[in-house]
Amino acid sequence: MQDPDVTHDTAPSRKADTRMRLLDAAEAVARRLGPGNLSLDAVAAEAGVSKGGLLYHFPSKSKLLEALVAHHLSRLDAALRAEEATGRPNAAITAYMDQFLQEAARQKPPASGLLAALAENPQLLDPIRARERDFLARIRADSTDPDFATVAFLVVHALRAMKMLDTEVLDEAEAQSMIGWLNRRLQDGDT
Repeated sequence: MQDPDVTHDTAPSRKADTRMRLLDAAEAVARRLGPGNLSLDAVAAEAGVSKGGLLYHFPSKSKLLEALVAHHLSRLDAALRAEEATGRPNAAITAYMDQFLQEAARQKPPASGLLAALAENPQLLDPIRARERDFLARIRADSTDPDFATVAFLVVHALRAMKMLDTEVLDEAEAQSMIGWLNRRLQDGDT
């Protein structure tokens, strides 16, 4: 099947650009409408791509959701790897918390619609579970206090879960303050 949005002279580059444009559009639509209301038509329109072009890259909504999860996890992995490469102690947990703050700042309204997407395709949790286990192992290995780093990791997960379930007990400033407190304790070695 030929990609209807790609010419042959720059096919690999344009194909990757179209795929990224579609993933960015899917994220924007999911943030605006909630992942449970994400439609292929809305994503194609947002990306400025024909529905046929979208289906070339993602033959189903399920494949698009899988790609969104993989894209999110690969961005997080890249951020962690970049910090781990610095050789600084606690770099991985610091990067993990920083990524959470950046993600929280972008995700308005709350991502509770993600639950609907996961209910539609529970297998999406499998790669998330595996990558999170890997992230925690790397965070613990990189930390001056693996137990405190684990607590910081769990705090991020608690904040993320409350946001997803729309049950937040801390406002955005309080959540940022908590992450800042954890970061200071890690950097000062006061754990």
